[in-house]
Amino acid sequence: MNSILIIYTGGTIGMVRDEETGSLKSFDFDSLMNEIPEIKKFKTNIEATSFDEPIDSSNMQPENWMEIAQIIFDNYDKHDGFVVLHGSDTMAYTASALSFMLENLSKPVILTGSQLPIGVIRTDAKENLLSAIEIACLKESGNPIIPEVAIYFEYNLYRGNRSTKVSAEEFEAFKSPNYPMLAEAGVNLKFKKANIHKSTGEKLILNKHLNNHIATLKLYPGITEEQVFSVINIPGLRAVVMETFGAGNASTQLWFINLLIEAINKGIIILNISQCLGGGVEQGKYETSSAFTKIGVVSGKDMTYEAAVTKLMYLLGTELPTQEIKDWLQRSLRGEITL
Repeated sequence: MNSILIIYTGGTIGMVRDEETGSLKSFDFDSLMNEIPEIKKFKTNIEATSFDEPIDSSNMQPENWMEIAQIIFDNYDKHDGFVVLHGSDTMAYTASALSFMLENLSKPVILTGSQLPIGVIRTDAKENLLSAIEIACLKESGNPIIPEVAIYFEYNLYRGNRSTKVSAEEFEAFKSPNYPMLAEAGVNLKFKKANIHKSTGEKLILNKHLNNHIATLKLYPGITEEQVFSVINIPGLRAVVMETFGAGNASTQLWFINLLIEAINKGIIILNISQCLGGGVEQGKYETSSAFTKIGVVSGKDMTYEAAVTKLMYLLGTELPTQEIKDWLQRSLRGEITL
């Protein structure tokens, strides 16, 4: 019999409305299970564990990612798959981080949550959770169909490190702009097998160290020299995710280029990703990005912002030489970029 471990971290899926204040508050996992009695119909051994103090996903931190990854690692041989219940706001960050932390993953780690609390009549929590469990259970020829970190939300299954939250109010809260979905849930579950990661069969490795000494520089018309200077001079800074226009374009003003050179000469990695939801960086396609490759700015290709941030944290945590980190940033480690 298959065995699935549900990891409850908190989020809207486990919230109830306080009758006195009207605000949402977290409640215990046993109550959540009681709200979805259909879980008992699975011919699967389902166990559950929970954060000691469930949190809103807006409070999610790298140490919480470590806690989730450690739970999966410690229980890896006991279970066939894992379902992580998580708030939707930072779910794509957690999914991306877990994909880098769990090296050689060959079992499903499915993150899901909901836009409405479990106790609300029109909640999307039940379908999301039940389908996530079913996907985590499914095998073909004895092997899991989804041997990777994924997000299931509103009838669609996406690669975790390709996903981003696009709506705060629609049930279809996530999209995967640069990679096709892994599965679609209708009357039947339709898996897009060509899009699914292939397991290496190697032993699972837990990458424990993340370095969050990074910053974001989102460009806009009118950004000042003082603003850019302040970002690249943050004490202890190791890397900057620079969100540029279109296919990786930015100002060609001399002060801007010189500040980037100054940062790179100090050993700070500048990772160039596009502000656009779809598409990616093509450094040198236009004159406004041609200088970047020459001075050592790294192309993030078509990575999501969430994948760029967490991949940098993971690679900086390896303490590899800066040039090696730059090289790895441009390679697909867990299917996070299109080669």
